[in-house]
This record gives sequence, C-alpha cells and structure tokens, in this order.
Amino acid sequence: MSLSDRDRDLVVEELGREPTPAESALFENLWSEHCAYRSSRPLLGAFDSEGDQVVVGPGDDAAVVSLPTHGDGDETYVTMGIESHNHPSYVDPFDGAATGVGGIVRDTLSMGAYPIALADSLYFGDFDREHSRYLLEGVVEGISHYGNCIGVPTVAGSTAFHGDYEGNPLVNVSCVGLIDDPDRMVTAEAQQPGNKLVLVGNATGRDGLGGASFASEDLAEDAETEDRPAVQVGDPYAEKLLIECNEALLDEDLIESARDLGAAGLGGASSEMVAKGGLGAEIELTEVHEREPNMNAVEYLLAESQERMCYEVAPENVDRVRELAERFELGCSVIGEVTDTGRYVCTFEGETVVDADAEFLGEGAPMNDLPAEEPDEQERDLPEPAPDLDEAFEAVVGSPNTASKRWVYRQYDHEVGVRTSMRPGDDAAVVAIREAGTGLAFAAGADPNWTDAAPYEGARAVALENATNVAAKGAEPLAAVDCLNGGNPEKPDVYGGFKGVVDGLADMCSTLDVPVVGGNVSLYNDSQHGPIPPTPTLALVGAKEGYDAPPMSLSGEGDLLLVGAKAIEGDAEARLGGSEYLAQFGGTDHFPELPKDPAGLVSTTADVADEASTLSTHDLSHGGLAVALAEMITDDAGATVEVDAPSKGSAAELLFGEQAGRVVVETTDPAAVRQAFDGVAPVYDLGSADDSGRLDLTVNGESLAYDAADVADLRDVIERELE
Repeated sequence: MSLSDRDRDLVVEELGREPTPAESALFENLWSEHCAYRSSRPLLGAFDSEGDQVVVGPGDDAAVVSLPTHGDGDETYVTMGIESHNHPSYVDPFDGAATGVGGIVRDTLSMGAYPIALADSLYFGDFDREHSRYLLEGVVEGISHYGNCIGVPTVAGSTAFHGDYEGNPLVNVSCVGLIDDPDRMVTAEAQQPGNKLVLVGNATGRDGLGGASFASEDLAEDAETEDRPAVQVGDPYAEKLLIECNEALLDEDLIESARDLGAAGLGGASSEMVAKGGLGAEIELTEVHEREPNMNAVEYLLAESQERMCYEVAPENVDRVRELAERFELGCSVIGEVTDTGRYVCTFEGETVVDADAEFLGEGAPMNDLPAEEPDEQERDLPEPAPDLDEAFEAVVGSPNTASKRWVYRQYDHEVGVRTSMRPGDDAAVVAIREAGTGLAFAAGADPNWTDAAPYEGARAVALENATNVAAKGAEPLAAVDCLNGGNPEKPDVYGGFKGVVDGLADMCSTLDVPVVGGNVSLYNDSQHGPIPPTPTLALVGAKEGYDAPPMSLSGEGDLLLVGAKAIEGDAEARLGGSEYLAQFGGTDHFPELPKDPAGLVSTTADVADEASTLSTHDLSHGGLAVALAEMITDDAGATVEVDAPSKGSAAELLFGEQAGRVVVETTDPAAVRQAFDGVAPVYDLGSADDSGRLDLTVNGESLAYDAADVADLRDVIERELE
C-alpha cells in the first residue's frame, strides 16, 4: 500500500511541505482501515456503550467494567478487549494466531489489569478441505502454545466452518482482565509534559513491518509467501515476564499511562498516547533497544515486534522502572518525553524524520462515504424431497459446525490460575472472581450461517444467543465487546451486509441493555475465493453471586421443558433460514423470528438457572433441538422426548430450526418454571430425563433412538478426522 493521492494532498496541506519517507509510512499505517476505521466508524455510533457499570468505554486499549460485589467483596473491575489476527493467521497460522493472543493480553496489561481468561472465536473454510484443516491445526497450536506458556486460561470460544472462509480465515481472540484495586487502573492518555516515554520489553527487529496496512487490503493469491514478513513472531516467555513486570510497576505506582505496541508499532502507540492527552512528544529513535543492526527510521517506527510496552513515567521514577525491567530480564529504553507542543516529533541520527500534529496524525484520516446495498431476503425453497429424519439427524448432529469442539479446547490449559468453575464445552465458562464474591460468565462467538442468510436478523440472533448462553448459567449479562469482520467495503453488496450486522448487533444489545464497551473492526477479508460472510463476533460477560452453575449435561432426574419461541408449535417462527439443516441439504428459508421480549427472557432464564430445583440448562441454537438434546445426554443420563405439532410444523422445522433465545431446562419443579416465565415466554413439555444413557425421540409420530455412545461417535467427527 501507499498513501492515496487524496490522503497525500491532505498531509501536504497540513504539513505545508512534502512528507518525509518516515512520515509517509507513518500516515499510511495510522490512516489505514485497520487503525483508523475509515469505513466502519460512521456506522459504530449505533452502539450504546454507556451504563452505570462502565468505567472506561470504547477508545482505549481495553474497556473497564465494574463488577457487582457480593458478601464482603471489595470494589473490583474487569477489563474486556477483543482483537482480530485474520490475515496473519492465513499467511502463518501458528505465529499469526499466537501473536493475536499476545496482543490482546498486552491490551489488558496497559489498563493496569492482570489477564485471567481468554476466549477464541475461529472461522475456517469447509472442514473437508485439506487447507482448512491445515489452518485449523496451526491456529489452535499457536493459541494453545502462547496461552499455555503465559499462564492465562482459554476458557470459552467457538469454531465454525463455512466455504467462504477458505481463502481468508478469521481468528478473533478476546481477553478478560482483573483490576482488584481501582487505584491500579491506568489508561492510554498521556498525563504530563516532562514525563519520560519508556519502552519496556523485547528488542525491536524488522518483523511485522507494515502489519497495519497489510491488514487493510484483500489477501492476494501469493499472500502465504509474499506477505510473510508482515507477520509478527511471538515469544510467550518474554510476554510472561512482561506480565509480571507490569504487575511490579503497578505495585509501586510507577506508571502514569501505558499503551502496548501493536498495529503500527512504536509510532502508533506513542503518537496515540500523546494525542489522547492533547499533548506532544519528542522521540529519538536511535535510543530504541534493537536486536538487528543498521535499522532505519521507518523500521524503528513501524516494526510490530512483539512483547513491548510503552510507558509514560515521571522522571524521578525512571531509574526504578529500569531496575524492575532488568529484574525480569527485559529490555528498557528511555526513548523520549511528553511535551506540551501538540507535535509528534521523531529524530534519527541527528535528523528530524517526523514532525506532525499528533492529533492530526491519529484522528485526521477522512472517513469513507461508501454506498451500501441491502441484501435480498431469503425465499422459501426447502429441499425436495425432504431427507429421511434419521439421515437428517445424523447429518446435522455429525456436522463439524455442531459437533464437539473438544479437539480444540482440550489443547488449551483452561484451569491455570484456579479460577475456572465452569469449563469449556458448556454454554458459557464461569470464572470465580473471589475478590468480589462474583462468578463471571463468559461466552463468545457468531454463526456465519445466520449472518450470511440474513445479516441484520442474524446479528440480532448472535447477540441474543450469547446473552442466553451466560443466562443459562445463572448470570445476568453485564457488558460486551465485538469484533466486526467483513469483506471489501468498497463493494456495495459487501458493505451493505456489513452495515446490516452492525445494526443488528447494536439493536439487540440495546434491547438487552448490554452496553458494547469496546471492540475491533477487520475489513478487507476478501481473497480470490471471494468475501467472507459478515461475521460479528460478540464476547459477552455476565455476573452472578457465587461460582456454581447448572451444567449442560442431564442429571437424569428431572422433567424437561423447552423455554422460548413457539417453534414447537410450528407457526411463523418455525423457520429454517440460516440453519445447519439447510447447509447440509441445500435450500433457503426465511430467517426465524426472535422472541418478543428477549430482555425478559434472558433475565428470567438467569433467575431460573440459579434455582435449586434446576438440574441442568442448555441454550438451544446451532443445530436446533436435535443438537441440544444430543449434547445433553451422557452415558449415565438419557431422555425420552416427544415433539408433536402435526398441523403446523414439519419434523425438520421442529428438530432443526435455529431460533435463538430458547433454553432446555431440566427441573424437579416444572410448575415453578412455568410461573417464572408467565407473560415472558412460552414453556413447553418435552418429556423427562432418566438414567438410560439414550435419547428416545418422537417427532410428529416418527421415532428416533440413539445410545449416548452413538451420539458421541457422531459428535466426535473433528477429533476422529484430525487424529
């Protein structure tokens, strides 16, 4: 990439001269789509980011949210952040995914928080393609290696397969951090002229050069070879030292402000810090500690070498910061200082190579006014003849999209830190925040089938499903961050789909009263295979008193109820649009309608899940009722279920419709569940759980029967095929 003629004209007008090579490169990266959100920022005002619980909202390295406290708990904050490393993970799956983890963890550190939990949301091409499996294996290995080495548990996430990700996978990683004392919180806003800018961490090399601009263009056919230098190389052991050093610096109150070095490297981090504070900076690039000789000014400025932090430090504290960095065997350089000029000035070997207004550098990029075409609504064109019910059950339950993701999450250390109360594989993880007496439920993901079929309604369903996931574990939704992934926004149909998912996600989060406190945008996810589906990953946390939660697995001792939309009745809400059933057998349909009172449904679900009479709960979404029941039975607990609506709903609609906002509840007090949801959502009898270890299912008079072992064999397709 290079500066466009329009951008260059603006820069020349501002500077009053032609930019230097270093300035051109800096503007090119900071004004890229990846850094400046030029195509998406006009849409992001749709999100509501305010709430009594919000301490720091969008615009910083991570958001900060206040937790409700229980018992003798102290005031406690959690941080939330999410990042994408999509293009790097295509070019180099291992390092691309690993450094995505490292980056979001450093975003957490820069707020004064200690990272306590990760979630990964991964999207690949069709599972039966060799290249998709290669990417999957490399990405999972990269995430597990980095997360396990730094001692941060990966507790939640999602994995989806869709043909349109073949040339451009998505790797979205979110992190939750803990601030157990509000006085430890810092931000990325520079505070005081005269303070020093101190670089702590790994030495700077030439890796990752131009990463921000690389992330702002479509992937070329030769990207795996030609763009490899733009991919950073991570060192998790250095990151672990940086985590502990950051804690020591906070313990001694040595940090005035902080920013991690991510996109656009040192130039991005340092200029953004002073611009946010309305200040300036003077930086001598030759003071940066390096690992490669003969680096030039552009390389110092824009290299995205990993495991580096930029701190604002009072002059009297610089020596102590250097001592702590040495204790943790990290490099440390005093590279400049904060000024009151508002100018961002960099010198190199006695020559001024950058001299620009800091605010113009960070905020001066003009926004794009792009045309958008709304996608056509899906018409009903169901497969004819309809597949046999047994065939359909086995195809949907055994699809890689709905199958067990155990092969993925078993490679992650999800218990390090001894906070994980509910492990991966359930609707949501639960992490014990003992400092506040609070359980933090954590869910993340999206469904590309939904948003491909209906961007707006599909995104609303994504938000509702994530909220239902945490509610099913007894937690009230607290806040969310999003990673908005789309194709080339210059194509009106692509931009129209992207606009649809932004509006849909924003509308449902507002309806649920869940502030979206931060996020990330990744566009130009386009390749020779075409654009990706618009993919709005949502990472959502909820809070509850205590750390226990009803599991997804049946106990075998209660009645089974379906709570939620009237899909069991087969009326207008029983649609198959966006379903795995249609992905398997072809066809289209209208997207399912969502509950009329989603906020009431989510809140009541959380209350019911916390009742002693509730034995198990499970969100019902991907794959419909068939997959939910298949996931709930075990070798020791089965179910007898009858679903009958012959006058209104086909067996396929009843079993495989994917209306979001539904929950299966196993309870010893069905009357209490009905009373709780009276006026909020319908409740239907499904049958009862037992100790048979099998699923006996009757749909419109047609019977299916599967042992738990048979179901497990269907659901183990990923593990079986990869191992």
